[in-house]
Amino acid sequence: MPPTDAATNPATPASGESESRIGRALARHMERFLDHLAVERGVAPNTAVAYRRDLRLYLAYLTKHGIGDLTKVGERDISDFLATLKESEYAPGKRYSAATVARVLAAVRGFHRFLVREGVSKADPAEPVGSPRVSRSLPRALSLEEVERLLAAVPEDGAIASRDHAILELLYAAGLRISELTALDVDDLDLDDATVRCFGKGSKERMVPLGRAAIDALKRYLTQARPELARPLSGAALFLNARGTRLTRQGCWKLIKKHAAKAELRRRISPHTLRHSFATHLLDGGAEIRVVQELLGHASVSTTQVYTLVSRERLREVYESAHPRARRARARRS
Repeated sequence: MPPTDAATNPATPASGESESRIGRALARHMERFLDHLAVERGVAPNTAVAYRRDLRLYLAYLTKHGIGDLTKVGERDISDFLATLKESEYAPGKRYSAATVARVLAAVRGFHRFLVREGVSKADPAEPVGSPRVSRSLPRALSLEEVERLLAAVPEDGAIASRDHAILELLYAAGLRISELTALDVDDLDLDDATVRCFGKGSKERMVPLGRAAIDALKRYLTQARPELARPLSGAALFLNARGTRLTRQGCWKLIKKHAAKAELRRRISPHTLRHSFATHLLDGGAEIRVVQELLGHASVSTTQVYTLVSRERLREVYESAHPRARRARARRS
């Protein structure tokens, strides 16, 4: 979610603003809910941060409109909050997207369900509120040729280059989220068994197999580059930056962007692009969707099914470019 700009959106608190601005009673209930998410549901730290940010928007709205008692909140109050959010700007000329509004509503719903279970409220005012319609955009996967160009763009010499090559190979070979990759320790790799252990959303552990190219790149990094980058405070972190500390998500994003520019890839590339490519290419190669679901660490197969849409689009493109009658039909449509 984009950062909130209090100057352009006075209904919401600025990032890092004191909880006192949303009322002490409201803040206490929010903290109890966040503790519940962390302790009982085991949500990831990044998820907890997102919940806090979204609920601050909601509780700041209630405070501004004189609602300090959550038992007094009605369906109309939540609907009006969402309508206000849709019209608000988090930066000059930039409004909240439908996806952001839907995510905020999900946090509000979870919060009110928690209040009912805890006996704070007798009814859930968020239950009848309809969700905004969010258009489903397909993930943008790289082609096989683009993946090869990206990997070939990394220089062959130097510790940083060796690290970057290992990162790109691992992201594409295992379909890891960027948070999973940067959290890896050396012991999470078992190169003899050709697997990597990672912890996904909700700290759910999974083992992902690795291919030969990724194993070779990781072996070179571990034997030649990591010892050169390591410092006394490096600890067990697998991927290190030039200072010898754990590579951050921002650092990983920057190195991918740098090598994508060298490879002259025109589209916008992010760490998640390689995860999309991993899933799409597996399905293109005939992998069963349940297998891809397990490899990606998706809790529900419905989340994985979006990649089948990508594969169908690729099949259609190949068909229309290769089949003579399809080419004629496409020409008539254009």
